[in-house]
Amino acid sequence: MKLIEQIHKDAINHTKTKIMEDLNLYLGKSEEIPLIEDYLSERRHYIEQIWVNVWLNKATNNISKQEKIHYLNEKGFETENVARKLINHTFRNEMRTYHPFNSYAWINEKYRNANENWRNQYENARIDFLRKEKEEFLRKEMYRLQDMLEETAIEIIEKNEELLYLHIRQFTGIQLASDMKSRTRYAPVDTFALEERLEEIGAFEKDAFLTVSSFFNELTGDIHKTIHEGRNYFEYETYYDRYERLIAEYLIEILPKIVIEQLPETINDDYKRVFSESISKSMIERILDFEYGFVANDLIEIIQEEYVSDLLKLSTIPFDFKEHRYLYEEALADRERKIAEEHAEIERKKAAEQRMLDDIFGQEYRPAVERNIRYTLHIGETNTGKTHHALERMKAADSGLYLAPLRLLALEVYDKLNQEGTPCSLKTGEEEKLVSSANHISCTVEMFHEKEIYDCIVIDEAQMLNDKDRGFSWYKAITKAHAKEVHIIGSWSAKEMILQLLGEADIEIFEYNRDIPLEVEKKEFKINQVKKGDALICFSRKRVLETASRLENARYSVSMIYGSMPPETRKKQVQRFINGETSVIVSTDAIGMGLNLPIRRIVFLENEKFDGTKRRLLTSQEVKQIAGRAGRKGIYDVGKVAFISDIRTMKRLLDAEDRPVQTFSVAPTNTIFERFQKYYHDLGTFFELWEKFESPNGTKKATLSEERELYNRIRGTEIEARLSITDLYGFLHLPFAKKEADLIWQWEQTMYAILNNTELPEPRIKKRTLEELELSYKAIGLHLLFLYRLDQRVEALYWERLREEISDHVHERLKTDVKNMTKKCRRCGEKLPWEHEFQICDNCHYSQSRRRYWE
Repeated sequence: MKLIEQIHKDAINHTKTKIMEDLNLYLGKSEEIPLIEDYLSERRHYIEQIWVNVWLNKATNNISKQEKIHYLNEKGFETENVARKLINHTFRNEMRTYHPFNSYAWINEKYRNANENWRNQYENARIDFLRKEKEEFLRKEMYRLQDMLEETAIEIIEKNEELLYLHIRQFTGIQLASDMKSRTRYAPVDTFALEERLEEIGAFEKDAFLTVSSFFNELTGDIHKTIHEGRNYFEYETYYDRYERLIAEYLIEILPKIVIEQLPETINDDYKRVFSESISKSMIERILDFEYGFVANDLIEIIQEEYVSDLLKLSTIPFDFKEHRYLYEEALADRERKIAEEHAEIERKKAAEQRMLDDIFGQEYRPAVERNIRYTLHIGETNTGKTHHALERMKAADSGLYLAPLRLLALEVYDKLNQEGTPCSLKTGEEEKLVSSANHISCTVEMFHEKEIYDCIVIDEAQMLNDKDRGFSWYKAITKAHAKEVHIIGSWSAKEMILQLLGEADIEIFEYNRDIPLEVEKKEFKINQVKKGDALICFSRKRVLETASRLENARYSVSMIYGSMPPETRKKQVQRFINGETSVIVSTDAIGMGLNLPIRRIVFLENEKFDGTKRRLLTSQEVKQIAGRAGRKGIYDVGKVAFISDIRTMKRLLDAEDRPVQTFSVAPTNTIFERFQKYYHDLGTFFELWEKFESPNGTKKATLSEERELYNRIRGTEIEARLSITDLYGFLHLPFAKKEADLIWQWEQTMYAILNNTELPEPRIKKRTLEELELSYKAIGLHLLFLYRLDQRVEALYWERLREEISDHVHERLKTDVKNMTKKCRRCGEKLPWEHEFQICDNCHYSQSRRRYWE
């Protein structure tokens, strides 16, 4: 086989080369010429083994499998269906004996009787070895000296930080003077917005910039490449970018000179001894290559704090270390003095502002409880008769005031007392129903006035102290009520906070527990398991209507309750359930406050609710408040509770101990506005101060977000200009749905009518859909808020009657419209099955997911 013969020949040549390399290394290390016999004796094993290694590797690796098989077949080996590994092993064994090359004999023959050749070989090998040894020594010395130079150079830089900074300080001053004199100033834009053309706004004014950093934010007018989040971009260049580059270039010029001037003589001598030449500037530049950027970054951060005026003075002063150091220390001392003065001024203003905040807000939120009042606390769970007992005491008094959390409850108590023979008037922000000879009033808690005196006051749902926007109304009622006896009704969670507010007052506590136990069903609820007396709970108007429609179409009679439903309509819906006209009620969590209904079972169709920011799990208090409506003594002696999912978690929330109310909300009062006006006369500043004011421990501020948003719409207008701060805030604070664009428009138009002493614009009445009817009801409610505030009671009577008609329409439409409702995809409008869990169909969800993936 010609291939094997060629490979064999290559292996012999390769072996000879290896032996000669070994021989040269052996000879080169010897200081005196050794004998050939010494080499052969010491290296015999290597010489004999090198041939075997070289030949077997070449034969195995350079000959293909087919050629190996062909060779073995010729030798009589069976190779069919034999594994490749075994073929290689067999072939390798055969090659061990294939024409062996006697490497030992070859080297012995080459030099045994050739003394001259042996001597020449030694001398050449020795020269080559010494040359390589010297090169290796010089290489190591070069690295050693380079490391030493780099370390020393860094030490010199650190030692000369002040000198370097003074150089850079003067350089920057000269550059600033030049740029401000010759370059154009541009209007600011986003540096990445290259599509925007730069607008020239004139020359630079030296007095326009206090510090260098303010000048560095200006645009140079050029475009440069930058790296942002790992990617290369082009952007408009700022003077920071420009000076960072210029300072680095200037350092390349001055740093090597400073380093060479201050290098120790020992390093110079050492370098010269090894390399026979002096250290050059270019070598120092290479050594410091990675340092320029770091040093420049450090210096440019310091230079940004300098005053522009100080640096501009340096542009005409030649560099002298002592003089420039004196100027720098002088500027530094002056800057520190100015900074100290600025800080002192800031602290003075902060202290003055704090004194002002203390004067305006300080004393307002400390409880001042009357000591001659007898307080009675009614504390307990939902549906335990707390309110009933308190109202009985109020009925027995010569005069009384009931403060409700909701207009609906105020209306309920108004009806209850009048039906039971105790004349009672109704007052809410939107209506007044005055009953002749009535000494009792039922109203919402916001209608409380601390100057009015009664024999008995009842404050319901006192745990609402914790509400971030309305809690202050309960605080005022609890701490400033004027009556012989005050009854406060609340959950267990509110007990400790109420006691803290009342302090050392005369307090009697009644605690109430449920006579009717609550029983949680073990199986998850299914919609086809609805029975008479069930109340199904969900947390949006839309879900209430959809669920009611589904049940109506399944031949159930249904009552509905949701937050935006007119109270009169809600009352009728509740009455239908009480009278047995409907068998099931579908409600939001509005059912959890004050409504006592014959409910057999509370069913949670959702475990989460949207709180205005995000969907979250219900709190323990929310679950208890709603679940507590199950059961009615004499009708359902066990209240049942069911959940649609995650029963274990929800039962844990239901069984958990009440977390005590630890804070109560505070809000602005007329007294606060009076104090505020000693300092300022605009509401915008008031809202800013309200943000800065830190409410006392145990309190939290009302956000006033809706009031501020409404104020921003009329800021600077005639409305703000012509109204006192107190009156304007009163109008901003009117309780209406401030997210409804139509109502905001109506509010603005009414405000202008009041200012111009013209007739108030009538609210828009639309009746085509259920939504329009509900919005019309709210619009009339807003109109009534203005009428009662302006004491136009006769006019208000007409609109109250019209609002009642609207609520009747809502009630009738609920009977008809709900049954015809269908569940539709909110994207494409396709009809969805009732049991479909989501608000969009599967096709829309799939297309939306694909779009997000490709984006």
